[in-house]
Amino acid sequence: MSPKPSGLRGFVLVWIGQVFSMVGSQMTHFAMGIWAWEKTGQATPLAMIGFFSFAPLIIFSPFAGVLVDRWNRKLVMALSDIGAGLVTVVILVLLQTRNLEIWHLYLTGSVAGIFGAFQWPAYSAAISLMVPKKHYARTSGMISMAGSGVGIIAPILAGFLLPMIGFTGIILIDLATLAIALTFLGVVLVPEPKRKHVDRSKGAFTRELIYGFRYLFNRTSLLYLQLMFFMGNLFFSVGYTLMTPMVLASTQGNATILGSVQSAGAIGGLAGGLILTAWGGPKKKIYGILFGWGVSGLLGLGLMGFGRALPYWLAAHFIMMFVFPLLNGSSQAIWQSKVAPEVQGRVFSVRRFIAQITSPISMALAGPLADRVFEPALAAPQHGVTRLLSSIFGSTPGGGMALLILLSGVLVAGVGLAAYRIKAIREVETLIPDHDEAG
Repeated sequence: MSPKPSGLRGFVLVWIGQVFSMVGSQMTHFAMGIWAWEKTGQATPLAMIGFFSFAPLIIFSPFAGVLVDRWNRKLVMALSDIGAGLVTVVILVLLQTRNLEIWHLYLTGSVAGIFGAFQWPAYSAAISLMVPKKHYARTSGMISMAGSGVGIIAPILAGFLLPMIGFTGIILIDLATLAIALTFLGVVLVPEPKRKHVDRSKGAFTRELIYGFRYLFNRTSLLYLQLMFFMGNLFFSVGYTLMTPMVLASTQGNATILGSVQSAGAIGGLAGGLILTAWGGPKKKIYGILFGWGVSGLLGLGLMGFGRALPYWLAAHFIMMFVFPLLNGSSQAIWQSKVAPEVQGRVFSVRRFIAQITSPISMALAGPLADRVFEPALAAPQHGVTRLLSSIFGSTPGGGMALLILLSGVLVAGVGLAAYRIKAIREVETLIPDHDEAG
């Protein structure tokens, strides 16, 4: 009997399986967005679907990190995928019985988010043991490239198939692709770190739960690096959450145009991922992070908001997603180099918690700000400032959301500029030793 694939070859097989799964998941997400918009015609429900899906994922991440470091990581990845699949089955049953409502998507999204809290730390920690350190940035590039490539295919497929097979057919495809991903994961050997004796005494779980927080608070540069993501995500999520409803509002709900904009971003991400995979990123990874924040803010969200026509949206989303593999891949390479594999589950979960806890807040605020403040202000301007803004962004639906997207982009770029001026962030790679070099 031949041994199970491992190492870089094993990673590639898991990666291929995840590509299939992501195609189905993104097709379902696309169809869900169209269904929710047709049912309500407002930005708030779409934003709240994101909020209820994302908030539990972030809140439960520290707890998941402790368990990931205790449990078999391959099993954790499989169970999290199965849990998400069961949630999708629930949506399918509700849809088939004509009982599906918006609030059901909030509830099922929350449950899926809890399962998702386990997936990322287990996957990231497993990669750190499957591939050599020199390939960390490249594997991050492959992951980004996969997500972007899927982003090209999924909206086009969903937009093409939705009129023929409906939301139900899209969900069935999602479940089939999940089965393929689980099959690929099952044939691969995922190594486990050398663990010390697991402490099961009273209070041990709590001590492990706060370990990741203590780890970061004892390493100022890593903490400041995450606080930069904390602020960047706060502003970015407001603008990005509104992109879909802004395009739909501006085009009278045209799903084809929305799919084109999403595909343009995916093409940009694919190109960025290919370049990062071949290049490996800058020698000083922090420059990739800072450059990514600046460009995604000004030329990504900024142009997305300022341009009120399809060519601008296509260019803006392409640029935004083009720099994301560099931004996230550079960050991942730093963390995988600095944190020992046996504690990455706990540390990476806390890292994610700090960096992204603001995103659900932004998602919850984005919809009401658009529907109740910015859209009405530009639709019926009452004084000089709103009249001027209305003349720039338009008084038709989508104009207020476009202004809010532009403002969020300017703030995102400001975060990158401010971070460059902080030495603890700018010199993180020299101030914090690699885990295999620390004494």
